[in-house]
Amino acid sequence: MNSFKQFISNSLINYKGFNTNRKIVVFESDDWGSIRMPSLTVFNRLKDAGIPVEKSAYCKFDSLESNKDLELLFEVLLKYKDQNGNHPVITANTVVANPNFEKIKESKFNEYHFEPFTETLKHYPNHDKVFEYYQQGIKEKIFYPQFHGREHVNIEMWLDLLKTNNHFQIAFENNLWGLSNDVFPNLSKSIQATFDSLNDELLSNNIVDGLKLFEKLFGYRSKSFIANNFIWNSTLNYTLSSNGIEFLQGMKYQILPKTDNNKRKLIRHHLGIKNNLDQYYLIRNCSFEPSIDKTDYYKTLHEINNAFLWNKPAIISSHRINFIGELLEDNRTINLKGLENLIKRILIKWPEVEFTTSDNIGKIIKLNNND
Repeated sequence: MNSFKQFISNSLINYKGFNTNRKIVVFESDDWGSIRMPSLTVFNRLKDAGIPVEKSAYCKFDSLESNKDLELLFEVLLKYKDQNGNHPVITANTVVANPNFEKIKESKFNEYHFEPFTETLKHYPNHDKVFEYYQQGIKEKIFYPQFHGREHVNIEMWLDLLKTNNHFQIAFENNLWGLSNDVFPNLSKSIQATFDSLNDELLSNNIVDGLKLFEKLFGYRSKSFIANNFIWNSTLNYTLSSNGIEFLQGMKYQILPKTDNNKRKLIRHHLGIKNNLDQYYLIRNCSFEPSIDKTDYYKTLHEINNAFLWNKPAIISSHRINFIGELLEDNRTINLKGLENLIKRILIKWPEVEFTTSDNIGKIIKLNNND
């Protein structure tokens, strides 16, 4: 019965929208570049202070990607090729900046300041080659950054909490903000959701700054965007469009920011549907998230099979947390083995498979729409 319900659920995502007979697989992975739990020492310090960080998979497993994290991920990706000679490639949705804690503290929490994530890397041991790995991954076409926001924190909410909330003040002193709803369920919204705000001017400036920094860091403009926590106001699409964003990654529902009366709405999207700015929606219809939902790659294979049954590309959600071993090495080891098994099974079951990136599937959809 559960498998039948899952089939129906998957089919409701896939029955409508762009169709293709090609067996295309896209791995979309969020949160690269963003800080989370700095170290096990900090994790234990916060836990001892009465902050229930153990409730959060992200606090237990996720941290700024290290040299070893990327080295081992790339080893897996480079082992395999599709029929066209392309390796599996991670569309690495990247946050290009993090808070500058020192300057924020100097302002007594009245002003927000940020630094490029390449500067943040300098504060962490075993991270001195991370940006070199980024460049290697781009060159070898296995790791392709796209824009996930300037930072991954709700600035207004965070600055307010820093003035009043002791738990967030303790986290701040340990260079952390990521105490989200899985740690404190009574928060009105997630501290991680950058765009869960009605302040369009602030967020538009955030997007413009972030996209400029993205291009400066990587040497090309991002063509796609995915909002933190899948929350953003459609009015921001104008800023995104005017700054080169053609494709909007996401889930089947776009989550709108909470209104002044604490209400929230959802907008349903289907793969390949175009908005009034000629931007195309890319919808995730598969998931490989073992660190979060504790499922194995067999579930992902069933979802891929459903996507192909409905003549859809398989767009797989797989957050960075699944590939991080700085806090718990087994998290990385076990999940990379699962990723490798998933890739092997894909190649065996669908030898005609094509691995590609989010912006490339967007281009395929766009070309098809213009035929």
